[in-house]
Amino acid sequence: MMCKSIVAAVAALALAASVEASEFSDFAKSMAQQPAAQSALSDSDIATGLKQALAKGTKTAIDALGKTDGFWADARFRIPLPGPVAQIESFLKGSGKGDEIEAFHLAINRAAENAVPVAADVFSEAVQKLSLDDVRGILNGPQDAATQYFKRATSDTLAVKFKPIVAGVTAKTGLVQQYNGLLASAGPMAGMLGKKGDVNDYVTSKALDGLFLRVGDEEKSIRTDPAARSTELMKKVFGSR
Repeated sequence: MMCKSIVAAVAALALAASVEASEFSDFAKSMAQQPAAQSALSDSDIATGLKQALAKGTKTAIDALGKTDGFWADARFRIPLPGPVAQIESFLKGSGKGDEIEAFHLAINRAAENAVPVAADVFSEAVQKLSLDDVRGILNGPQDAATQYFKRATSDTLAVKFKPIVAGVTAKTGLVQQYNGLLASAGPMAGMLGKKGDVNDYVTSKALDGLFLRVGDEEKSIRTDPAARSTELMKKVFGSR
């Protein structure tokens, strides 16, 4: 009787082990199939799909910001008043200079909107220079890997290209004179506002911040929203993630 019990127990264990082995095999097969869509793509296809995504994302960002009200109409992207003016904004408005402040605030955003379109060629060149290692690093990297690549690769060049355009707009609108005039209106308070800074440098820096913020939004959209992938290669490359 004991012998039969032992035989039965061994048989049960063998059956359980067989079931577990079968389940593990099925699991292993399913895991092996996960990257199949991406592995079926050539390196060239992956690079092309990613470059299409980057081109789409940067173009959308530039189109959104590089137009009238691109910065101004969106509170998230609107360039704030420079620190020294912001500190005395309430005082200046109380002194009847509210319209001047509003005009100045609008003008610095208009300067940024005028500068952004030149980013198109800079971004395009950066995309064309992508190596296969860059492509895989962006594809397999964090959610903002492409945006960080663009920051590294284009920030200095964009700043050089943006500033003369910003300066041209500020010269035409008398923005620097407005800035100095607003600060002078503070009287003795002006000496407590800290370093005045260069308004053209300020607008250039803020324009870049806004542009990269918008590029980041587009990158996130393409990575997470299938509807944002406008080509078949983009769908295949990002659909396999």
